[in-house]
Amino acid sequence: MSVETYSSAKQKIEKEILRLQKQMKSLKVKQRRPIIASIVKSMQDNEITLEEVAEALEKTSARGSSAGSAEPKASLPPKYRHPATQDTWTGRGRPPRWIIDAEAQGQSREDFLIK
Repeated sequence: MSVETYSSAKQKIEKEILRLQKQMKSLKVKQRRPIIASIVKSMQDNEITLEEVAEALEKTSARGSSAGSAEPKASLPPKYRHPATQDTWTGRGRPPRWIIDAEAQGQSREDFLIK
């Protein structure tokens, strides 16, 4: 493919992308119009002011931001340990291969409990 052909093909694709992005934006606007109309009607029917909505939004965004910025959960202490390899498992989630193999051989999970 020559440089000119590549350039013109790239320009056509970029124009098409822009056209499709504009079309998507237009569709989103059309989709949102009835929802906004419904919200406005509900606000009028229930005599809700913009200030009340703004206050409610502030409360929910403050709650949401603090929950999202909380420090990560601490990892759980291991509950099971393989005696030979010292591999551990918390007992949550999918069991490790060594637990599955041991149970297939007739051993119990309790044999691996950390005491």
